[in-house]
Amino acid sequence: MTAMAEGFAGLGLLLGTYTPKLDEKGRLILPAKFRGRLSSGLVMTKGQERCLFLLPMDEFQQIYTQIRQAPVTSKAARDYTRNFLAGASDEVPDKQGRVSIPTHLREYAGLDREVVVIGVGTRVEVWDAQAWATYQEQTEPDYIDQAEGIFPGLSF
Repeated sequence: MTAMAEGFAGLGLLLGTYTPKLDEKGRLILPAKFRGRLSSGLVMTKGQERCLFLLPMDEFQQIYTQIRQAPVTSKAARDYTRNFLAGASDEVPDKQGRVSIPTHLREYAGLDREVVVIGVGTRVEVWDAQAWATYQEQTEPDYIDQAEGIFPGLSF
Protein backbone atom coordinates (compact mmCIF):
# COMPACT_ATOMS: atom_id res chain seq x y z
CA MET A 1 0.00 0.00 0.00
CA THR A 2 1.34 3.43 -0.88
CA ALA A 3 1.81 6.13 1.72
CA MET A 4 -1.09 8.07 0.21
CA ALA A 5 -3.38 5.01 0.29
CA GLU A 6 -2.38 4.37 3.90
CA GLY A 7 -3.27 7.98 4.68
CA PHE A 8 -6.73 7.61 3.16
CA ALA A 9 -7.26 4.31 5.00
CA GLY A 10 -6.29 6.06 8.22
CA LEU A 11 -8.96 8.68 7.55
CA GLY A 12 -11.55 5.97 7.00
CA LEU A 13 -12.43 7.36 3.57
CA LEU A 14 -14.45 5.11 1.29
CA LEU A 15 -13.22 5.68 -2.27
CA GLY A 16 -13.37 4.01 -5.67
CA THR A 17 -15.70 2.17 -8.03
CA TYR A 18 -16.21 -1.61 -8.01
CA THR A 19 -18.43 -4.00 -9.93
CA PRO A 20 -19.26 -7.03 -7.78
CA LYS A 21 -22.32 -9.16 -8.52
CA LEU A 22 -25.18 -9.97 -6.20
CA ASP A 23 -25.43 -13.67 -5.47
CA GLU A 24 -28.65 -15.68 -5.83
CA LYS A 25 -29.57 -14.86 -2.21
CA GLY A 26 -29.31 -11.10 -2.76
CA ARG A 27 -26.01 -10.78 -0.93
CA LEU A 28 -23.31 -8.31 -1.85
CA ILE A 29 -19.63 -9.05 -1.36
CA LEU A 30 -18.20 -5.78 -0.14
CA PRO A 31 -15.04 -4.63 -1.91
CA ALA A 32 -11.98 -5.53 0.18
CA LYS A 33 -11.04 -1.85 0.59
CA PHE A 34 -14.38 -1.15 2.31
CA ARG A 35 -14.46 -4.13 4.66
CA GLY A 36 -12.32 -2.66 7.42
CA ARG A 37 -14.51 0.44 7.70
CA LEU A 38 -17.77 -1.55 7.55
CA SER A 39 -16.79 -4.76 9.38
CA SER A 40 -18.27 -3.76 12.73
CA GLY A 41 -21.64 -3.00 11.16
CA LEU A 42 -23.48 -0.66 8.85
CA VAL A 43 -26.89 0.73 8.14
CA MET A 44 -28.30 0.19 4.68
CA THR A 45 -31.07 2.53 3.52
CA LYS A 46 -32.61 4.31 0.56
CA GLY A 47 -30.32 6.83 -1.06
CA GLN A 48 -31.13 9.53 -3.55
CA GLU A 49 -31.43 8.82 -7.30
CA ARG A 50 -32.63 5.26 -6.51
CA CYS A 51 -29.34 3.95 -5.13
CA LEU A 52 -28.70 2.48 -1.69
CA PHE A 53 -26.58 4.08 1.02
CA LEU A 54 -24.38 1.85 3.15
CA LEU A 55 -23.36 3.92 6.14
CA PRO A 56 -20.76 2.94 8.74
CA MET A 57 -22.42 2.96 12.17
CA ASP A 58 -20.65 6.12 13.34
CA GLU A 59 -21.66 7.98 10.18
CA PHE A 60 -25.26 6.79 10.55
CA GLN A 61 -25.28 8.02 14.14
CA GLN A 62 -24.13 11.48 13.01
CA ILE A 63 -26.87 11.63 10.38
CA TYR A 64 -29.48 10.40 12.85
CA THR A 65 -28.44 13.10 15.31
CA GLN A 66 -29.09 15.70 12.61
CA ILE A 67 -32.42 14.12 11.68
CA ARG A 68 -33.54 14.15 15.33
CA GLN A 69 -32.99 17.89 15.44
CA ALA A 70 -35.47 18.52 12.63
CA PRO A 71 -38.80 19.86 13.88
CA VAL A 72 -41.54 17.25 14.02
CA THR A 73 -43.90 20.02 12.94
CA SER A 74 -42.22 20.10 9.51
CA LYS A 75 -43.99 17.83 7.01
CA ALA A 76 -40.86 17.69 4.83
CA ALA A 77 -38.77 16.57 7.82
CA ARG A 78 -41.35 13.91 8.79
CA ASP A 79 -41.54 12.62 5.21
CA TYR A 80 -37.76 12.45 4.85
CA THR A 81 -37.31 10.78 8.24
CA ARG A 82 -39.93 8.15 7.44
CA ASN A 83 -38.40 7.34 4.06
CA PHE A 84 -34.84 7.30 5.38
CA LEU A 85 -35.43 5.25 8.55
CA ALA A 86 -38.47 3.03 7.90
CA GLY A 87 -36.73 0.94 5.27
CA ALA A 88 -33.30 0.99 6.89
CA SER A 89 -31.61 -2.25 7.83
CA ASP A 90 -28.66 -2.67 10.15
CA GLU A 91 -26.26 -5.34 8.94
CA VAL A 92 -22.97 -6.89 9.98
CA PRO A 93 -20.88 -8.36 7.15
CA ASP A 94 -20.08 -12.07 7.49
CA LYS A 95 -16.52 -13.44 7.50
CA GLN A 96 -16.42 -13.33 3.68
CA GLY A 97 -17.42 -9.66 3.67
CA ARG A 98 -20.98 -10.34 2.46
CA VAL A 99 -24.07 -8.40 3.46
CA SER A 100 -27.65 -9.30 2.66
CA ILE A 101 -29.66 -6.64 0.88
CA PRO A 102 -33.30 -6.90 1.95
CA THR A 103 -35.80 -7.45 -0.85
CA HIS A 104 -37.53 -4.07 -0.39
CA LEU A 105 -34.20 -2.24 -0.79
CA ARG A 106 -33.20 -4.31 -3.85
CA GLU A 107 -36.57 -3.42 -5.38
CA TYR A 108 -36.21 0.28 -4.52
CA ALA A 109 -32.80 0.49 -6.23
CA GLY A 110 -33.76 -1.87 -9.09
CA LEU A 111 -30.90 -4.23 -8.20
CA ASP A 112 -30.65 -7.53 -9.98
CA ARG A 113 -27.25 -9.16 -10.42
CA GLU A 114 -25.06 -6.48 -12.04
CA VAL A 115 -24.29 -3.71 -9.56
CA VAL A 116 -21.81 -0.88 -9.13
CA VAL A 117 -20.48 -0.07 -5.68
CA ILE A 118 -18.90 3.33 -5.20
CA GLY A 119 -17.14 4.91 -2.27
CA VAL A 120 -18.32 8.46 -1.68
CA GLY A 121 -16.05 9.42 1.20
CA THR A 122 -18.24 8.78 4.22
CA ARG A 123 -20.63 6.29 2.69
CA VAL A 124 -20.89 3.55 0.10
CA GLU A 125 -23.52 3.68 -2.63
CA VAL A 126 -24.88 0.61 -4.41
CA TRP A 127 -26.33 1.17 -7.87
CA ASP A 128 -27.88 -0.96 -10.54
CA ALA A 129 -25.12 -1.09 -13.18
CA GLN A 130 -27.29 0.37 -15.97
CA ALA A 131 -28.69 3.09 -13.72
CA TRP A 132 -25.12 4.09 -12.75
CA ALA A 133 -24.05 4.25 -16.40
CA THR A 134 -27.07 6.43 -17.24
CA TYR A 135 -26.42 8.68 -14.25
CA GLN A 136 -22.79 9.19 -15.27
CA GLU A 137 -23.76 9.98 -18.87
CA GLN A 138 -26.18 12.63 -17.62
CA THR A 139 -24.01 14.26 -14.95
CA GLU A 140 -20.38 13.93 -15.99
CA PRO A 141 -20.49 16.63 -18.69
CA ASP A 142 -21.35 19.20 -15.97
CA TYR A 143 -18.68 17.97 -13.51
CA ILE A 144 -16.27 20.92 -13.81
CA ASP A 145 -18.99 23.57 -13.89
CA GLN A 146 -20.61 22.03 -10.79
CA ALA A 147 -17.35 22.24 -8.86
CA GLU A 148 -17.00 25.92 -9.67
CA GLY A 149 -20.58 26.62 -8.57
CA ILE A 150 -20.61 24.50 -5.41
CA PHE A 151 -17.06 25.06 -4.18
CA PRO A 152 -15.97 28.59 -5.16
CA GLY A 153 -12.22 28.96 -4.88
CA LEU A 154 -11.53 25.22 -4.98
CA SER A 155 -8.53 24.62 -7.17
CA PHE A 156 -6.77 21.54 -8.43
